[in-house]
Order: sequence, then structure tokens, then C-alpha cells
Amino acid sequence: MTDEPADSRRRERIQNSLVATGRGDDGTTGLLFGGRVSKSDPRTDAYGAVDEAVAALGVARAEALELARDGRLPGSLGSLNETLLRIQRELFVVAAELATNPDAREKLRDGVTRVDEAMVIRVEEHLREAESGITLGNEFVVPGATRLSALVEVARTVVRRAERRAIGLSAAGHAPGPWLIPYLNRLADYLWILARVIESDQAAQPEHLVARLRGSAS
Repeated sequence: MTDEPADSRRRERIQNSLVATGRGDDGTTGLLFGGRVSKSDPRTDAYGAVDEAVAALGVARAEALELARDGRLPGSLGSLNETLLRIQRELFVVAAELATNPDAREKLRDGVTRVDEAMVIRVEEHLREAESGITLGNEFVVPGATRLSALVEVARTVVRRAERRAIGLSAAGHAPGPWLIPYLNRLADYLWILARVIESDQAAQPEHLVARLRGSAS
């Protein structure tokens, strides 16, 4: 038996780790530019959801790359990898803004650690381009017509969750900058349309629910 404190023994075991520090063993995590909050804090929940969205898009991008290597990705989707990668990088900007100590917001930089209008405009351009190439019906779509489109749909739902968390922060008095919520809102719209484009370009016929989006009697 040793009288050495358990905390000291634990830190000694991880002292050479490139990742583990042990500082979060008390249930807290660090904010950008200083300060610590609980890992269950609404801010942590918000940028954690963004982190999940980045990972979900990574799975979709990996699927697109595999299809491209096998010669099964339609030529019309040839730029999909670059588009998804750009979005993943932009989501790091979203996460940085959400993870910033409120007392240090003046240190944020547009397009680097804070969402700016240019990022929203860029997503809107993607959205308009995607919408121009398809004809939408007025029924709910059941995801799963193709694996790639379904993976994009999963990413979309995580982006929506991140959006809800960001809205919750705003309601609690921790409002992010003026462009963060519009960015997430527009990105989720784009990913829904992108899934429809992928289905169309992969010549897949999606399943539909009977309930209509417009003109419903309910």
C-alpha cells in the first residue's frame, strides 16, 4: 500500500499522454480564452452537438470518397467531398464561438472563431445551386433511398439539434453572435436539399409518407 494520493498517482500515469490531462476528471471543461464550466453546461452541450455534426458529416464524406474510388459516384456529385469538408471546417468556427468565454468575445475573429455573414451567404449559394437542379414534391421523405443520402440526413438532424441548443443559449441570456443561428438554420436546409439531390443523381426513388407538407387537411 502507498500513502501517495490517488490523484497524484493518476496524473503520473498520464503525464506523457498527448491528449489526457486529468483536468476534466472533476466534470469540468475549459472554455476558449480561459475559464471552466461543467461538461453538462448548456454551452458545452451546444458545441458538443456541433462536434457531433462534424463527425456525422465525416462519415458522409468517407462514403462519398469510397463511392468515388469505386467509380460509383455520379459525376454531378464530383465536388461533394470538397463541399462537405468546407462545411466541416466552418462548423469548427461555430464550435469555437459557442465555446468562448463570454468575457473574451472581443477576441473572436470573423470567419475564424466567429460566424460571419460571409459564411451564411456561402451556404445560401450552395442551397440555391442545389435547389435549381431538382423538383420537389409536397410529401414527407423517408430517409434511406441511398446510404449516402441517409448519412447526409443524419448530419442534418444533428445540425438541427445544435441549432436548438444555440437557441436555448440565446433564451438563457448567453446569445451567440448574430450570424451563428442563421448559419445553422441555413445549413440544415441545405443538407436536406443535398440529400434529395444525391437521391436524384444516384437514380434512387425515395419513399414518401402519405402526409403532405402543404395542403394537408390536418
